[in-house]
Amino acid sequence: MALRAEEMGGGPGNEGYAKNMEAIGFHDLENIRIFQMAMHKFGDRYYLYCAGRSTPICPILDVTDPQNPVMVNKYSANDNIPKERIGLNQKTMKNQAADGLLINALCCSPGPGGDANAHKANTSSGAGMGGIQIYDIKTDPVNPKFLGSWDTGVKGNNGVHRFYYNGGRYVHMASEGNRFEGLIYRIVDIEDPSAPVEVGNWWLPNQFVDGYPGRTFDPLAPHGPIFDPEFMQKASLHGPPFVLDDVAYCGYSGEGMIILDVKDVTRPKLIGQLKLQPPFSSYRSGAKTHTALPLPGRNLVVVTNEGERFPWFSKDIIGGQPQALNNLHMVDVSNLAEPVLVGEFPYPEVPENYPWPDFNDCGLGCNGPLGPHNIHEPMSNKPWLDQDPNRIYCCYFHAGMRVYDTSNQFHIKELAYFIPPTPTERRVSSDRGPLLPLTEDVIVDDRGNIFMSTYADGLYVLRMTI
Repeated sequence: MALRAEEMGGGPGNEGYAKNMEAIGFHDLENIRIFQMAMHKFGDRYYLYCAGRSTPICPILDVTDPQNPVMVNKYSANDNIPKERIGLNQKTMKNQAADGLLINALCCSPGPGGDANAHKANTSSGAGMGGIQIYDIKTDPVNPKFLGSWDTGVKGNNGVHRFYYNGGRYVHMASEGNRFEGLIYRIVDIEDPSAPVEVGNWWLPNQFVDGYPGRTFDPLAPHGPIFDPEFMQKASLHGPPFVLDDVAYCGYSGEGMIILDVKDVTRPKLIGQLKLQPPFSSYRSGAKTHTALPLPGRNLVVVTNEGERFPWFSKDIIGGQPQALNNLHMVDVSNLAEPVLVGEFPYPEVPENYPWPDFNDCGLGCNGPLGPHNIHEPMSNKPWLDQDPNRIYCCYFHAGMRVYDTSNQFHIKELAYFIPPTPTERRVSSDRGPLLPLTEDVIVDDRGNIFMSTYADGLYVLRMTI
C-alpha cells in the first residue's frame, strides 16, 4: 500500500511526484542523517546498515517487512577509535557488507561550509582517523562485533571515500595517502581482520607531489569543487574501484574512467582510459567522473558525472557561469584499452505539474549543476541484491529516484521516477540555496524493494508499479 504524503513528512500540496513508482515504507531514522547503505541477509531476515552522513552514529534497520522498517540498533564508529585519535568532524559515510563482514569507511572531512580549522587541529594533534573498520555481522547481525581497523596514515582529512568489497580477502578503496594529492587506489588485505595490511596501490603521476618542484604534501589542500576551481582538472579517485574479472573500473574525477588490471593486486597496471571532461562537468559539479559500473556479461560500463546539491548554492555563488552537462553515459569496453562512448541516458522527465520548467533552475534563478549522484551497485557475492544488468537505479539529487532500462545501450529509456515531498524545514545550517528534496544513495534488494537515503529527511522504501 502506498504511503500518504503526511506519512513521508509532506502534506496537502506537498505530496512529491511519482511515475510508475510508489513509496511503501519510510523511517525518519530518529533524525540521524545517513549516506550509503549496506545490506545483509541473515536467515530469512533482511538488515540494512546505514552509514552516518555527518556523524559516527550508524543505524541498523530490520527491513524484512519493507513497509515497516524497524530500527533495531545503532552504534558509534567512535567507540572503536582510540580516544586520542577521534578528530573533529569524525564520521563514517560509506559502508559495504559481504561474507558476514561489515566494513565502514572513516573520514574527518568537513564538507562545504565546514570548519577548515578542524583539519588543522586534527593534523597538529595527530587526531582524526581515516581508514576502515571491520565488524562481524555473521554471528549477530543486530550487534556488530568490532574486529579491527586500518589507518590511511593521513591525519584529520578525507580518509577513505567509496570502496568496493564483494567478500574475500581484499578491500579496494579510494583513499588518501601521504605524499599524494587527492585520493588514490589502495588495496588492503583483511584475511586477518584484526591486522589488515595494504598490499597494493596505484596513482596517476600528477598526484605524486614529490614528483614536482616546489610542491609539498599538504593534507589540508582543497580537493573539492566548492573550495578549488582548479579541481575540475585534478586527479582524484572517487571510487569505488569496481572489480569484475580481475579488472578495476575507476571513476577518477577530472581524469575520467580509468581501467586497471588487478589480477596481481600487489601491482595494478593501467589498461585504458576515457576522459569525459570537457565537454561534461564543470566547476560547480561534484566528482567530475563519479562511478564506473561494469554490467556483468555485457562488455558495457555505466559511467557517471556527479551533479551537485542545489541547496549549497545561490545565484550569487554560481555567478551566471554556465554549467556543463553532467550525465550518465554508456561505454563499450569490448576493447579495454580503447573504451568508447556509445550511449547517453535521457534528461530526467519533468512532472507535468512541476513548479519549474526543468531541473536546471529549481529556485536558483540560474543554471545550476544538475546531474546524477549514486547508482545501485549489484555485486556477485551479494545474492540478496538486485542483479539485473539491464536496469539502472539512480538517485538524481533533486530530480529524485530514476529507473532506466538499458537493455538497448543505444536507446536507453527512463521507466519510472519518484521525487519525495519537499522538506518542511532547513536542517543543515550551512545551506543557502533553495529548499529541495535531495536523494542521495540507493540499494535494491532481490525482492524489488528500493531503499533510498535522502540528504536530511530519512529513508524511503520504494517499489515499481509496472
